Amino acid sequence: MWNKGIRIFALTALLLAVSIPLLAHHSTAVFDTEKTVTVKGTVVEWLWANPHCLLKFDVKDDSGQVAHWVGETQAPINIIGTGWRRDTFKPGDEVTVSLRPLKNGTPGGSITGVVLANGKELGFQRGGR
Repeated sequence: MWNKGIRIFALTALLLAVSIPLLAHHSTAVFDTEKTVTVKGTVVEWLWANPHCLLKFDVKDDSGQVAHWVGETQAPINIIGTGWRRDTFKPGDEVTVSLRPLKNGTPGGSITGVVLANGKELGFQRGGR
């Protein structure tokens, strides 16, 4: 009986130790959750992958300088129900991207929504934004 209790305790401790890094992975600590930035750009690449999809796009400033942005979304299984697809973006597509910017000032962040050139809006809430 005592041996069984030790095994249950050890298994529980092991599961807790393994789950803590999973929670850290989904942290929003790198994003400034108090701000939303909206930029217009040109799609370079759309990576439809787990655990997060990535939208790479170029943004020109007023002086013509190009900044290479990377926006992160949720996993495909979480966004497919709101209109996102593997073929939503193609290189050269013009997009307007709203995101929570990275705290370190690097051009990128967590995407909160995208407006396609045809006016279609993509967000993360069921039924649209």
